[in-house]
Amino acid sequence: MAFWAGGSPSVVDYFPSEDFYRCGYCKNESGSRSNGMWAHSMTVQDYQDLIDRGWRRSGKYVYKPVMNQTCCPQYTIRCRPLQFQPSKSHKKVLKKMLKFLAKGEVPKGSCEDEPMDSTMDDAVAGDFALINKLDIQCDLKTLSDDIKESLESEGKNSKKEEPQELLQSQDFVGEKLGSGEPSHSVKVHTVPKPGKGADLSKPPCRKAKEIRKERKRLKLMQQNPAGELEGFQAQGHPPSLFPPKAKSNQPKSLEDLIFESLPENASHKLEVRVVRSSPPSSQFKATLLESYQVYKRYQMVIHKNPPDTPTESQVRLVPVSFEDPEFKSSFSQSFSLYVKYQVAIHQDPPDECGKTEFTRFLCSSPLEAETPPNGPDCGYGSFHQQYWLDGKIIAVGVIDILPNCVSSVYLYYDPDYSFLSLGVYSALREIAFTRQLHEKTSQLSYYYMGFYIHSCPKMKYKGQYRPSDLLCPETYVWVPIEQCLPSLENSKYCRFNQDPEAVDEDRSTEPDRLQVFHKRAIMPYGVYKKQQKDPSEEAAVLQYASLVGQKCSERMLLFRN
Repeated sequence: MAFWAGGSPSVVDYFPSEDFYRCGYCKNESGSRSNGMWAHSMTVQDYQDLIDRGWRRSGKYVYKPVMNQTCCPQYTIRCRPLQFQPSKSHKKVLKKMLKFLAKGEVPKGSCEDEPMDSTMDDAVAGDFALINKLDIQCDLKTLSDDIKESLESEGKNSKKEEPQELLQSQDFVGEKLGSGEPSHSVKVHTVPKPGKGADLSKPPCRKAKEIRKERKRLKLMQQNPAGELEGFQAQGHPPSLFPPKAKSNQPKSLEDLIFESLPENASHKLEVRVVRSSPPSSQFKATLLESYQVYKRYQMVIHKNPPDTPTESQVRLVPVSFEDPEFKSSFSQSFSLYVKYQVAIHQDPPDECGKTEFTRFLCSSPLEAETPPNGPDCGYGSFHQQYWLDGKIIAVGVIDILPNCVSSVYLYYDPDYSFLSLGVYSALREIAFTRQLHEKTSQLSYYYMGFYIHSCPKMKYKGQYRPSDLLCPETYVWVPIEQCLPSLENSKYCRFNQDPEAVDEDRSTEPDRLQVFHKRAIMPYGVYKKQQKDPSEEAAVLQYASLVGQKCSERMLLFRN
């Protein structure tokens, strides 16, 4: 079919919500509800369209909260990097990093006032017990042999760079990226009264230092016309005969703050490397063991759980995501129990259990790697953004690069460097990275931060990265967050689109055109349903069509047994 030209189609298994679960935000025992599907494979365009309809991936599990029924609605939030200006608190984090790199300064006191998980505290590692329950053996057994080998051996850091690896050194100052759209504010100058200030109708006064530099430039040009301003270029001054613009009136851009020059004798060196995680690149495989060790320490120290035996004799159902605090807080105990089970029943080495879950939820991805000529140099798909400090990994951001955005998935870091506020810092680096990708791929201009939950104070910080928009849960249009907040103060669930006549433009209008994959054959749902005798199946298929929209329902293949 024409819409699959050049690649494989997305193949998904849909699982409609059958029950409510305990909510990790408000602690409601039966308040959380979502629908989900297992993605055997997925194109980046399909996933882009899905997250623009409120979906989110956790490994290969893709889910969508039932917004008008769940107790704590989760609204998809995106930042507009081209217009982004760091706030005072953001600048504080960036300056703290620069002081540490330049002089080795470690800030005194606690950093609890800054969210350490930042925008990466989102759904990435689903509940493996539930995924095992789905019984999709073909996916659960497909851990790459390459990954297994790299985990079993103590892989050395590869210094060889492949084309898909992007490296940004902290002490490298390249061509600065644009800081977004220019300001259109207009100032009207009036001639002041005598003795009441500078006359703005006349040229501004110049400092004596600037005048001396100008004279020296002119003198150099007269002495060496062929190599004009050579001495000044070597010192980093622009080759201009005009006085330099005063920088005091212009706020520093995000790139200026991140890539500020460090002294030659700087105490530390920071590099950020972007490596493809699925399919795994050679750089990813060579550093996987070290990355896993950081993740293991992060789980033990940051999300530690007391080893006490639970006193409650109670069964709790929790959502399928690290987005949920209840799942996060109980993950260590749940995972320990799983490891004991694997060791005792299946005789698996203890550490292999941890590596398996790590690769399944933070390395495995359904997204197909795509490298179109008009796309970013690294291509589209799933990546790990590794933060290297003095030759060792201290943090890893899991991201998806999609046609219109960089989507933040998760962050884990070495707890020894918590004082650097790596959650906030990595979010700012990812915003800058999005701006960098936009230079080559103009349509890639957004930074998706997962879910915004207004009813949960710990999740409201995502609204601090402005300007940002929230997704209307009914019409799937983006609305500036400032317009949404008053409504959210009055009600947890809101329709942000103020036009009462507006509808979902991509709603399912022709469900018979939905594509089904059945018995190794692809067919429209209109043909498939004639072969089925179970009337209950139609309700699930129609629900799936309404949630993914008409475009995706015609492109993606819905797997049916």
